[in-house]
Amino acid sequence: MSPSRSVLFVGEGNFSFSASSASAGRRYSDCESSIITATCLQPHEQALRHEGAAANIQSIKDSGGTVLFEVDCTKLEGCSSLQGRAFDRVVFNFPHCGRKSGVKKNRELLKNFFRSCVQVLADDGEVHVSLCNGQGGTPVDQPKREWHNSWQVVAMAAEAHLVLSAVLPFESEKLQNYKCTGYRSQDKGFHVEKALLHVFTRSLPFTAAQRLEVEESIDGKKVHYIIPTELSDYVFRSFLSSDSLHPVKLVQDYLLKGLSEKWSVSMTMETSPFLLTAKQRQTCLSPAVDSTQCYRIKPLQKDVNPDSDEADDVRSTLRSSRCFDDTEREGCYYVLRPSLVSNLKEFLMNRDEGGEDKHVECSAATVLFGTSGLVFRNVSIGPWSMPAFHQLLLTGSGPIKDLGQDLETLLAPFGVTLLTKQDGLCLTAQPMGSVGHVFSTHDNDRISVTASLNLDLLAVLLFSLPDWRVLWSRDQRFLDQYSLRPSPGAPYRPFVLFPEHFSFDVSFWTGPTWEEKRFHGAVREASCGTVQQVKLIDRFSHPDLSQTSYCYRLVYHSHTHALSHTQALKFHKHLEHLLTDQLHATIR
Repeated sequence: MSPSRSVLFVGEGNFSFSASSASAGRRYSDCESSIITATCLQPHEQALRHEGAAANIQSIKDSGGTVLFEVDCTKLEGCSSLQGRAFDRVVFNFPHCGRKSGVKKNRELLKNFFRSCVQVLADDGEVHVSLCNGQGGTPVDQPKREWHNSWQVVAMAAEAHLVLSAVLPFESEKLQNYKCTGYRSQDKGFHVEKALLHVFTRSLPFTAAQRLEVEESIDGKKVHYIIPTELSDYVFRSFLSSDSLHPVKLVQDYLLKGLSEKWSVSMTMETSPFLLTAKQRQTCLSPAVDSTQCYRIKPLQKDVNPDSDEADDVRSTLRSSRCFDDTEREGCYYVLRPSLVSNLKEFLMNRDEGGEDKHVECSAATVLFGTSGLVFRNVSIGPWSMPAFHQLLLTGSGPIKDLGQDLETLLAPFGVTLLTKQDGLCLTAQPMGSVGHVFSTHDNDRISVTASLNLDLLAVLLFSLPDWRVLWSRDQRFLDQYSLRPSPGAPYRPFVLFPEHFSFDVSFWTGPTWEEKRFHGAVREASCGTVQQVKLIDRFSHPDLSQTSYCYRLVYHSHTHALSHTQALKFHKHLEHLLTDQLHATIR
């Protein structure tokens, strides 16, 4: 027999719902029995005035439940009878402040209830709130009220770090002897027709960006450096490891299996450092890579003599690629790899020098050699702009159209089309745009065809994800959906329904050395990646001072966490601190 689950009912009127639930047994738990605790705000004598209350209270006690009086659902943590207990379900049916209270007071009631109930909720527990049709303010309400006239239940729950995980019909007809009461503090019932049951669960807490120091071996030398803070959550996640079931890996497996029907595919494990030297960076440029998108990295300890010819070469190359400004030319710099092209070229060069697999390449024109791994692009914030993503590179000999058309055949069922451009072929899909390129390269009189694919955008497309940032979620409810290795096309089941958007503006003065991408990096760091879009809405250069005023509008939105107005404002205040402290801006 499964262990009993404990259920707490708050705000009961005549106790008919909790009594009926006790009789129904498994209505609020997936087990053999429930331990019910039913509470109300009124004193014992006042509660007994409700029609049928005495019989319902006795029914609850007869079933082994407990009935408590004078329990304020907004102060549950202060109830001595609930101290030390954790409930698997907390149930609040048709919350209402009583009398003719308006929506603002009822929103406040909901917010205070949510903040209180999490104090007595088990870690994997659920909060069930039933509301009349239209009150919740979600798209499920039909007809849907105007936002300002709803109870904004999702936003109120987010203040307690709860997310809406399901919305179900309120099936009162399945509970015998249930009689809804409490409308305007009377025995009169609420309109329960088309009422909705909202199920809330805990959200993972936001994790602040961390300072991450890395050591790598570059050309036989140890290089110590710091990963840019806004990228710290993207590294060392092992999405592409051999035993991974992450959607990014499933998409790669799908592509390699499909291509293997016409091509002989040989993959190499990517083990190269994140850092590239200046010469390596030049070899990794492709039609999809802009040199201005490189993250420049200064080592914590100098591994190259700054007076050496090698140091001069590094500085010259980086200056020509605009990877650092005139004030930073005294050190030696690397860049975080924006592509794996140089890694693949080095692998093929080592393979040719070692004589490995030469017979394979000579005997078949349909051989593809590939590698995949994490790459970094210093890009502005936008719905489909990714500072880090997993790239799949495939290269071989043969007509460029053959590889492009084979990829299109595999991806066409998911809305990918192949377009011919001046620099090769482009794989595109809506709404994200480009998801890959196929282009020709010339190396030592040998013409090769190379495909560069963004596995993250393809995972969003093939598994119908609402946002690429979902891929980086550590929430087990996301990861469990892929534990059985579903095929591409399997629908995504959101565990955060109808998340709210919050918009804030930030205005500041800055000097002539302003770099907008540094601002976008600060936004990513301060907001824990919750800013979905940044838009410049005003710019003014002072005619007498060498300063410019900028005003940006930021949209905060998360499909993986409970993002409340309070939390978004906290992120925004932290951004103002970073702008002042790190970017030397003056907040207006």
